[in-house]
Amino acid sequence: MGLNDSSPGAMRNGRGLSDQWAESVVVRPRTTERHITVHKRMVLGFALSILTLIIVTAVAVVLSVRFEECAGRDRDGAAGESGSRGGGGGSAKLNGSKGERTGERADEEGVQPWRNSRLPGSLRPRHYDLQLAVYMDNFTFSGEVSIELECVNATRFIVLHTDRLEVDRVSVTAESSAGGRQANRPGGGVMRIHRHFPYPANQMYVVVLHRELKPMRVYRLNMSFDAAIEDELLGFFRSSYTLQRERRYLAVTQFSPIHARKAFPCFDEPVYKATFTLTLRHDPQYTSLSNMPVESSSLSDEDGWVTNHFSRTPRMSTYYLAWAVCNFTYKETQTDGGVTIRLYARPDAISSGAGDYALHITKRLLGFYQDYFKVQYSLPKLDLLAVPKHPYAAMENWGLSVFVEQKILLDAEVSSSSYQMELTMVVVHEICHQWFGDLVTPVWWEDVWLKEGFAHFFEYVGTDFLFPKWNMEKQRFLTDVLHEVMLLDGLSSSHPISQEVDQATDIDRVFDWIAYKKGAALIRMLANVMGQTLFQKGLNDYLLSHMYSNAARDDLWNKLSQAMRSEGRDIDIGGMMDRWTLQMGYPVVTISKNQSEQLPTHYITVNQEHFLYGQDVRNNNSLQWQVPLTVAVGNESSVGSESLIWINNKTESHMIGQMDDKTWLLGNINQTGYFRVNYDLPNWKLLIQQLHRNHQIISVGNRAGLIDDAFNLARAGYLPQGVPLQLIGYLPEETSFLPWHSASRALYQLDKLLDRTDEYSLFSDYVLKQVASRYHQMGWPTNVPGNEGNVLQASYQTEELQRELIMLACSFGNKQCHRQAVAYISDWISSNKNRIPPNIRDIVYCTGVSLMDEDVWEFIWMKFHSTNAVSEKKILLEALTCSDNIFLLNRLLNLSLTSDLVPEQDVIDVIIHVGRNPQGRNLAWKYFREKWDVLNARYGEALFMNSKLIGGVTEFLNTEKELNELKEFIQASGVGTGPAWPRALEIVEGNVRWHRLHRRQFYQWLRKPPNLG
Repeated sequence: MGLNDSSPGAMRNGRGLSDQWAESVVVRPRTTERHITVHKRMVLGFALSILTLIIVTAVAVVLSVRFEECAGRDRDGAAGESGSRGGGGGSAKLNGSKGERTGERADEEGVQPWRNSRLPGSLRPRHYDLQLAVYMDNFTFSGEVSIELECVNATRFIVLHTDRLEVDRVSVTAESSAGGRQANRPGGGVMRIHRHFPYPANQMYVVVLHRELKPMRVYRLNMSFDAAIEDELLGFFRSSYTLQRERRYLAVTQFSPIHARKAFPCFDEPVYKATFTLTLRHDPQYTSLSNMPVESSSLSDEDGWVTNHFSRTPRMSTYYLAWAVCNFTYKETQTDGGVTIRLYARPDAISSGAGDYALHITKRLLGFYQDYFKVQYSLPKLDLLAVPKHPYAAMENWGLSVFVEQKILLDAEVSSSSYQMELTMVVVHEICHQWFGDLVTPVWWEDVWLKEGFAHFFEYVGTDFLFPKWNMEKQRFLTDVLHEVMLLDGLSSSHPISQEVDQATDIDRVFDWIAYKKGAALIRMLANVMGQTLFQKGLNDYLLSHMYSNAARDDLWNKLSQAMRSEGRDIDIGGMMDRWTLQMGYPVVTISKNQSEQLPTHYITVNQEHFLYGQDVRNNNSLQWQVPLTVAVGNESSVGSESLIWINNKTESHMIGQMDDKTWLLGNINQTGYFRVNYDLPNWKLLIQQLHRNHQIISVGNRAGLIDDAFNLARAGYLPQGVPLQLIGYLPEETSFLPWHSASRALYQLDKLLDRTDEYSLFSDYVLKQVASRYHQMGWPTNVPGNEGNVLQASYQTEELQRELIMLACSFGNKQCHRQAVAYISDWISSNKNRIPPNIRDIVYCTGVSLMDEDVWEFIWMKFHSTNAVSEKKILLEALTCSDNIFLLNRLLNLSLTSDLVPEQDVIDVIIHVGRNPQGRNLAWKYFREKWDVLNARYGEALFMNSKLIGGVTEFLNTEKELNELKEFIQASGVGTGPAWPRALEIVEGNVRWHRLHRRQFYQWLRKPPNLG
C-alpha cells in the first residue's frame, strides 16, 4: 500500500531520472585515453549529483517525520496513519511545486478535520458505484467503490468513513465542473495523492492531496478494499439455518445507524444522500438482492460465478442501502399500481405458507399509505426478507426490508392472536418507513423520532385500517405506548425527545422508547389538536417538500402550521411543540374545583408541574408546557361535552360551567394528551363512586387512563396508596379488555416489588378477589380444529380479555387455573398431541413448567428444538425460564450463552425472563454480573439490546442489599457511561424508596379496606 502506487506524478519523475541515466550509459562508445579526463569529470559530476540527491532526500525525510509527528499526536490516529504511509512520503514531497512547501502543508494540516466527530462538509457525494465480490466459502468480501464527489469548499482533504475495512488502492480524478464541463488537466485529470490513512478513533479514512479540490468541481474517488463477513449482526454479517439437516448460510446487511462504513467506504451521515449502483458477484448457488431490481445478470466463463447489476437507486442515505446473498425462495404479489412485492425466506417456510399473511397485508398497506399521504411509493419493487437472526425486529431498507423470522412468519395453526397482532404492527411500522425515513430522512440523529415516532404512531393507525374492529389507536395505544413510555419519562434520568448527538457513541442512546413511543404519543396529541384533515394536509406538504432529501423538526412544524393557517387557525405549532420535544418529561395537571362567590357559575383551578417518581428530586419546578387540556363535567347519569383549555402557566383558573357537590370533573378525554391528570381527593372519591355504580358513563379509554394515573400518582407519592386499590374495586363488573389490561400492568409493577415480602399473600389474595368472578364467567377458550389462533375469525377484544384474566389468575395462584394448565400439559405429554389453544399456550407452558417436575422441563426443551414454527419456538423458550428448579435455570443460562442451541438474539430474553422469576432473580443478577464482559462484547453495539438487558435484569431489584450491589458493580466495572445505567440505578432506588415510604401504608389498606359508602 505504498503511496507510489497512488501518486503517478512521483512514479513518472522517478522513472524519468533512471531512464535518462541508463540511456547516457548505453549509447556511449568505448573510451580512449583522450576521453578519460572527460569521463572522470562526468563520473565526478555524477557522484556530486547523487550526493546532492541524497542530502535533499534526507532533508525531506526529516521534514516528513516532523510533519507526521505534528499530524499524529493522537495515539490511535498515529497508529492508523503509520499503517498506510508506506515509503512514498519522501519522494512525494520532492515533487511538490514551490507553492506547496512542506512547512506550509504542516500549517494547513494542523486543522486535521478527521479529528472532529462529524465529517467536514467540504465535499458531498453525488453517486456511488459499488462493486462487490462475496465469498461465502470463507466469509469474506472484496470491493471497489467509485464515488462521484462535488466540492463545496476548497480542500486538500477527502475525509469519509470506514470501519474494519482493509483499504488497498486509492486514487482521485478530476471529472468536470458542476455544470458538466470536462476537466482539462495534465495526467488525464489524475490528482496526486500525498498520503492516505485510516483514523480509527473516529472510524474515518483520510486522503490528503497535493493540490486543493476546487469548489463547484466534480471529482471521483476510487478505493478498493477487503473485509470479513462478520458474525456480529451489524454491517455485512452472516447467518445460518438448517434445512433437511444441512447447515446453510446467508449474508445480509444492517447499516443503521452507522454501520454502512463496515461494508464500504462512504460518507456515513444521513444528510449525505446520494444515488447508488450496486454490482454483486458470487457463487451461482446463491441469489442476491438489493434495494432495486436486477438490471442485468451474467455468468463468468472462467469460474461460473454470477454477476448481478442492480438498477440505480433514488437519492438516499447510506444506512438505507442494503443487499443480501442467500439461497432463499420467494412468493410474490403485485399492487394495482404495478409494484412487485416479494417475500423471501427459507424454502420450507415459503412452501408452508408462513409468509403469505405478511405478503397479503403489505400489498394492502402500500395502497393505504399512498392514499393517506397522497404520495406514491417510489420504487418498482418491495422485497421483504425473513432472516433467522437480526439485531432488531426489522429494518426498513428502501425496497428491501429485512425482518427477523419471528416478526414476519406466521403459522396459523400455532400462532396466537397476540403474536399475529405483534407481527402485523411490525410490518405496518416498516412499510410506513418507506415514506418517513427512506423518502424523507431526518437531517441528523437528534431528530430520529421524526421517523421512528411517525412509524410507531402509524403502527396503530395502519393496523386499524387492516382490522377496524381491533380499535388499536383509541385503545391499545394507551396501554402499550402512552402508559409504557410515561413510566420511563417520569424518571429524572430521562431526556428530551430531541437531544444533542456529537459522538458516534452517542447515537445509540437516541434509539430508545422515548424516541419511538413518546414521539408517537406527541404526534397523536398533535393530530387530535389539529384534526384529521389538516393533519393529513400538513403531512402531505411535508413529504412533497422534502422527498429524496432531509428534514428537521422545524420543517415539520412549519408545514403543519401552514396547514392550520389555511383554515384560519393561527396556532404556532413550533412554539407549542418545542416545549414537548426540547424538554424532558411531562407535566402532571392537577384539576380542582374552585367554587366562586357568584353562584351558579363555577371555576376550576388548574396547576401543572413536572411529574417525577422521586419526591427527593422534585426541585426543578421551572419546566412548563403548553398543555391542550380537554375537560368534561359529569354526574351519575351523564357526562357533558368536552371543552379544550390551553394551559400555559403554572396555575390558572378557568370557568367551566355549573357544578354541584355531586358533579365530577374528568380531564384529558380519551387520553389524547401526553400528561397525567390528578384531582382533589373529593373528586377522586366521586369518580370512584361513579365507576362502582355505573362505569359505562365514563369511556373505556378514560377508565383505563384513570387506573394508570391513579396507580402511578400513588407510587410517586401524589396520592394515598389506597386510592388506586379502591378504584379497581369495580373491576369485577368490567367487561372491556382495555381497563383490565391497564390494571394488570399496574398490578404486575406492584407484584415485582412485593413478591418476596412476608405479607405477599395479602396482595395476591386481593388481586384474585378482583379477578375471580370475571375469570370464571369468561372461562377458557375452546380449540376449534382448523381455526386455531385465527384472530380474523374471532372477536379480538373478547379473546384478549379472556387471555388477560387467565394470565392474572394463573400468575397470582388461582387453584382452578393451575389445575387446568397442568391438565393441558399432561394431556400433551401422554398423547403427544398439543390441544392447547394457541392464544394461551405461553401461559399454560409457563404455569406447567413452574408447577410440575423436571421431566416436563425436559419435554418442553425437546419440543423447543424440534419445532419449526418460529412463534412456537419463542414461547417454548420463555416457558423454560419459569421453573422453580435453580439447577435447571442455571443450566439454561449457561446453554444460552455458550452454545448455539439458543438463537443469539434470544439470549437476552432468557436472562431477563429468569430474572422475572422470583426463584431465579438472584441467579440472573449474579449471572449477569459474572458474564457482563461477554454480553457487552456481543451486544454492546446493537441498539436496544444492551439497554434492554440492563433494564430487564435490574428492574426487579428492590432491597438495600441489591441496590448496593448495583452501585458497586457500576463503580467496579466502569460501565456507567451509557444512559441505561443511570436509569437502572434510579429505578432500583425508586423500588427501595417505595418500600421505605409506602409499603406499610399499602399493606395497612389491604388488611382493612375502607367501605366506599
